[in-house]
Amino acid sequence: MKVLLLGLISLVYSVSAVPVDGNEPVHWALLVAGSSGWYNYRHQADVCHSYQVLHNHGIPDSHIVVMMYDDIANNKENKMPGIIINHPNGSDVYAGVPKDYTGEDVTPDNFLKVLQGDKSGMTGIGSGKVIESGPNDNVFVYFSDHGATDLIGFPSAELMETDLKQALENMSKQDKFKKFVFYLEACESGSMFDNFKIKDLYVTTASAPDESSYACYFDDKLGTFLGDVYSVRWMEDSDKANFNTETLLKQFKAIRRETNTSHVEKYGDLSIDKDTLGEYQGSGSKFNNVQVVDLADKPLGAVPSPEVPMAILHHRLMAAKDPSQRNEILQKIVQLGQAQQKMMSVLQSTVSTLLDGDLVDKAMSRQGVQVTNWDCYKTSVRYFSDRCFPFKENDFALSLMYIVANLCERQEVSTDMILSSFDKHCK
Repeated sequence: MKVLLLGLISLVYSVSAVPVDGNEPVHWALLVAGSSGWYNYRHQADVCHSYQVLHNHGIPDSHIVVMMYDDIANNKENKMPGIIINHPNGSDVYAGVPKDYTGEDVTPDNFLKVLQGDKSGMTGIGSGKVIESGPNDNVFVYFSDHGATDLIGFPSAELMETDLKQALENMSKQDKFKKFVFYLEACESGSMFDNFKIKDLYVTTASAPDESSYACYFDDKLGTFLGDVYSVRWMEDSDKANFNTETLLKQFKAIRRETNTSHVEKYGDLSIDKDTLGEYQGSGSKFNNVQVVDLADKPLGAVPSPEVPMAILHHRLMAAKDPSQRNEILQKIVQLGQAQQKMMSVLQSTVSTLLDGDLVDKAMSRQGVQVTNWDCYKTSVRYFSDRCFPFKENDFALSLMYIVANLCERQEVSTDMILSSFDKHCK
């Protein structure tokens, strides 16, 4: 009887999020984790938690699309098989999450097709589900992964700001939303939205255009970080919020106040921030499957995202008791440090080969980077990953792409010159 009652309650809440009256807004949501690998556990944990937030507030699975590699819950390193948590001693956030697009289906192209409602383009791929929103509907997108100057990462490719901008402008011109809210967790995430504005599109980002976002909640048992600071702050707020009264602005202020590791920013049509959370994250009454925990006194243990692999090794070193195990971890720390030094060395050598004098220092600066030569930047970034240091295994390399962006903006430096230099120095 209890199971039947819970099912009926959940059904009522789900129906409430999809009004029968065609003139009322319908909720649509796209949730994306763009990474893979155990050390990136936190990104899929973030996305699974975000699903629970929306599901618990009445948005049905038919209107939520989830993209994640799905290699965490049943990973051989998971000491809690089939379970993913997003905060210390947290409840399982993996249960019930739709696996619309997993593994190699998690790509920038598929993301843009799903976002724009290209159903024919997704035929035969994953669930085939897309965002079928119209002029009276509200769209919510949450993305969690690595990022760099004017790009965000996917397991085997990158999505450039210019391509995301084009897709969002197309959606606006085609009346595919009434209002649109985008929450973005990534390093340098502000660079994805600081150069354009679309009516009725509101964005918050984990960091400013030139700084890292931060991982948090290292778990000794699992040996990895459970979440990202910006992400857990917005979701822990939503877990306890009154969706009928709390506004986007109030949530933004709470996230910014509690995220003291990076500068949480907002972009786009800021008039939307007076709307309530319920207009985007679900209008149904709360049907809670996620344990609400007061973590005000729980230390975040925040670490810049590019430093996570090294931080994990140091945590494991401190926990190791066996001398041979400690020596093995120490060797990995040395190897990782050498690899990171090599990544920087290749780019420094490339800059020194192509530029002289003060221009070298300017190219090595992260401040004020603006990409305009997109052909050069796209080609050079992908080439660096393919020929030098694959981003899938070297997140630190991705954090250095501001140097490539600076090179591409120099008129005296051609794309071919950059690629040739990579060939030379990456050997």
